[in-house]
Order: sequence, then C-alpha cells, then structure tokens
Amino acid sequence: MAHSLSARKRVRQNSKRRALNRWRLRSMRSALKVFNDKMLHGSKAEAGEAFKACIKAIDRTAQRGVIHRNQAARRKSRLNARLKAKA
Repeated sequence: MAHSLSARKRVRQNSKRRALNRWRLRSMRSALKVFNDKMLHGSKAEAGEAFKACIKAIDRTAQRGVIHRNQAARRKSRLNARLKAKA
C-alpha cells in the first residue's frame, strides 16, 4: 500500500485511467462485433456502414494510446480486406 501522498494520488489516477481505458477497449470491441454480425447476416451496404463506425472506434482507441497505432492499422487493413471480399 502506498504511504506518501503523491503515491496515493498516483494509485487513484491509475485506477481511474485503467477504468477509462477498459471502457474504450470494450466500446471498440463491441463495434467490431457489430461489424462481424453485419458481415455474416447483413447486406454489403450495412456492412459498409458498420465498417465506417468500426474504423472510427479503432482510430479513437489508438489516438488515446489504448492500442498501438500499428495494431490499429493492422486491424483496419484486415477489416477492409474482409469487406472487399464480401460478394
């Protein structure tokens, strides 16, 4: 357990930031799930709309530093390839 005031404050800040980062990651993953559902059961237009929302969520998550920018680029590339492959 932290003893100094600055260490206690750091523990509080870390827990708040961790909660916020977990929320950001969850919202990105839920956008991915919506896209996957539209890819399987929706039309190409619906999948395109879900793709746009998914890209926005991935970019926002990477911009905040929750995921690495290279991971964001890789995810977007794979999603785009899947969208183009949908007939």
